[in-house]
Amino acid sequence: MIHSVTTFILLGFSEYPHLQMPLFLVFLTVYTVTLVGNLGIIMVVRINPKLHTPMYFFLSHLSFLDICYSSVFTPKLLETLVTEDRSISFKGCMVQFFFICAFVITEMFMLAVMAYDRFVAVCNPLLYTVAMSQKLCALLVAGTYTWGGICSLTLTYSLLELSYCGSNIINHFGCEYSAILSLSCSDPYFSQMTCLVISTFNEACSLLIILASYIFIVVTIIKMPSAGGLQKAFSTCASHLTAITIFHGIILLLYCVPNSKSSWLLVKVATVFFTVMIPMLNPLIYSLRNKDVKDTARKLIHTKLLSHSM
Repeated sequence: MIHSVTTFILLGFSEYPHLQMPLFLVFLTVYTVTLVGNLGIIMVVRINPKLHTPMYFFLSHLSFLDICYSSVFTPKLLETLVTEDRSISFKGCMVQFFFICAFVITEMFMLAVMAYDRFVAVCNPLLYTVAMSQKLCALLVAGTYTWGGICSLTLTYSLLELSYCGSNIINHFGCEYSAILSLSCSDPYFSQMTCLVISTFNEACSLLIILASYIFIVVTIIKMPSAGGLQKAFSTCASHLTAITIFHGIILLLYCVPNSKSSWLLVKVATVFFTVMIPMLNPLIYSLRNKDVKDTARKLIHTKLLSHSM
């Protein structure tokens, strides 16, 4: 493996010079909302004892993952929009790829774990606290992080095994897999096959868990005699289904995009949605539909404002 390239140049959105400042302001606003929203959810879950349940335990980890993976790409994206220097070191690029990959795969399985949690809550409400014990919840969360790390390490290793001796210009705002691979001057077959196997396995497994969980949930909801129980069961699942649809929809879009120069803009826009917009949407999706979260947030803001005004 030859790594004569020590620095990569990120093109970002440099082909649209007139959009640099508007994009910077939009992404900065979105990133600020992401940090405030997700940190807010983590704080609210910690403060309110009513929210010390498996569902909110997983939700606080989802918020943590959203903060992490938006923080891997967004600061560098903001930097490329306002500075002339768009370079990133080879090591820095591989580190960025490792973390974005680890956090995305972890979030993929965290959403699957949350679907399983909703399945237990709706289908076995009387056994919920026993079935979803603290130990099991901790094991499920630890498992998602471990698996995300293993998959990411394997994919990063497959990229490190390639030779980079030609162009060092990445037609992207970050070190995304297909963008790095396009710069390789050695046979990328092993790396492509590794990515295909890991991506297909992870996508199929996580979607299978989610689909199986929701099929059982729908069957249980249909059998419910009371309209109140039906409405409550649907409301607990609606926000989670919204988050899953957006997350997996964009992943599948990125997988289906052909690797050609004409499709790079679509890849960049899809990656923006994936790494910048989704982490902002998740706290909005979960908090806007959730009475307990809204009530705790209201009390928190009210007490903080009162303490400052006194």
